[in-house]
Amino acid sequence: VQRFWHFRCLDSYPSFSLQVDSVQRWMEDLRHMTEVECMCVLQAKPIGVEEDSQQGELIVGSGVGAGDHVARNNLQTLLRRALVVSTELGKMFQRLEKGRWQRVHSTAVRANCHVRSLVHEYSTARSTPPEMQKYEKSLLDKCMELTNITERCLHTDDEFFLKSMREAIHDILTDVSDSFSNMIDMALANEIRVLIKQIESSDSIHTIGSAISNLLSLTQDGPQLCSIIAKVLCTVHASGLCALIVVVLNVSVEAARAEAAAVVAQITSPHHTSTQHLASFLESMHDIVTALIKLCESASCGEVFLLASAALANITFFDSMACEILLQLNAIHILLQACKDRQRVDTPYSKDQVVTILANLSVLEQCASEVLQEQGVERLLLLLGEKPSSSSPSEGAACERVQQKAAVTLARLSRDPDVAQTAIQLKAVPRLIELCRSPTERNNSDSVLVACLAALRRLAAGCPDSIEAADHQQLIKPRLVDSFLLCSNMEESFV
Repeated sequence: VQRFWHFRCLDSYPSFSLQVDSVQRWMEDLRHMTEVECMCVLQAKPIGVEEDSQQGELIVGSGVGAGDHVARNNLQTLLRRALVVSTELGKMFQRLEKGRWQRVHSTAVRANCHVRSLVHEYSTARSTPPEMQKYEKSLLDKCMELTNITERCLHTDDEFFLKSMREAIHDILTDVSDSFSNMIDMALANEIRVLIKQIESSDSIHTIGSAISNLLSLTQDGPQLCSIIAKVLCTVHASGLCALIVVVLNVSVEAARAEAAAVVAQITSPHHTSTQHLASFLESMHDIVTALIKLCESASCGEVFLLASAALANITFFDSMACEILLQLNAIHILLQACKDRQRVDTPYSKDQVVTILANLSVLEQCASEVLQEQGVERLLLLLGEKPSSSSPSEGAACERVQQKAAVTLARLSRDPDVAQTAIQLKAVPRLIELCRSPTERNNSDSVLVACLAALRRLAAGCPDSIEAADHQQLIKPRLVDSFLLCSNMEESFV
């Protein structure tokens, strides 16, 4: 039986997926429960059975998986134990608000035990980095303070005293949560450095693939871990990225190359502010871009193409040098040919990545001639007609992005008279006017409207005779903002 258990830590902390052997996990969980129980007994804290508690609420989670994937490495252990602590702290916040003092204290004891166990286990497995040690000591002291102060609340019914204690405990609990998060972030960063060193130093494809897979799984657990990975890669000064490049270039297994592309896509995402710190990325730009465009060309399925093209699209935002490299590598031919292959480009999401790359390439003057040669204007007009095949909001948003970027690309390329003339011959003007005047054609998207107005005006500037007088009066002659307001308030039918 295969199961994937998904856990979510306190507040915005990312979710973690662990795949393990069920019997092995049960044995590990049992050990953790016994440790906490012993600690409670040693501190003379009786464990009472309460109405909504289940086995002391110490279940860490269980899962089933192939024996080779038992979660024994430090990274998975760290995530699992971090989850346990975060869960206990979350329960404490809830019980504190309800004033259930007995349960607040018992949870504080368990959290204290788990934190100490985690710190001990990690220190045993790894040499604790100096910057972590101050957080460890502070965290352990605060956990002990939390245990002591919650115990005081068990021996009084004074509402005024309990109210003041509730505020004090809330402040301490917040400090504990913050300190714990900082410590875990540092520990994760340390483990990421270990993974990168494995990639750099190993000659084994299996070891490299395993390390890459672990990195990829982290990038899928939210922006916080992506940020940590990006910062670590900065500190190792491109060596981690260079290792990824080696995998992408030399590993024959497509899955491994796709995983590496996914890592690059995640850490270079424009949505993560940490990408501004990846200056070392420039040193490996040519090798990365070369590997990714080759992967786009040879991709056996849509998923692989999407990962590689998404990484390329992010990189073209990252630095203009990537656009020049892509032109040298015949990227326009590769990408436009891929658009004709439904096995590779089969969704609006893939088309979004392709047109993003084309839009960024179109700022270069030499791009226009290549687009013409590859019949790229025809492809852009097809992309202007992109429509969702379902009612999925995400698919609808992807289609809007495709339309917008296709219009932007067309506007930029139409600086070249030959491109503008070709676009007019291919009936680009009627389609742009339709998108401007019909809200449903553009899915009521303002961004698509603005892009289409800009493209229309670019074409009209070079070929004014291509626009009829009425359209020129409403869509070209006024200020852009006035034409926008006119079209955005336009109804599709008139009575």
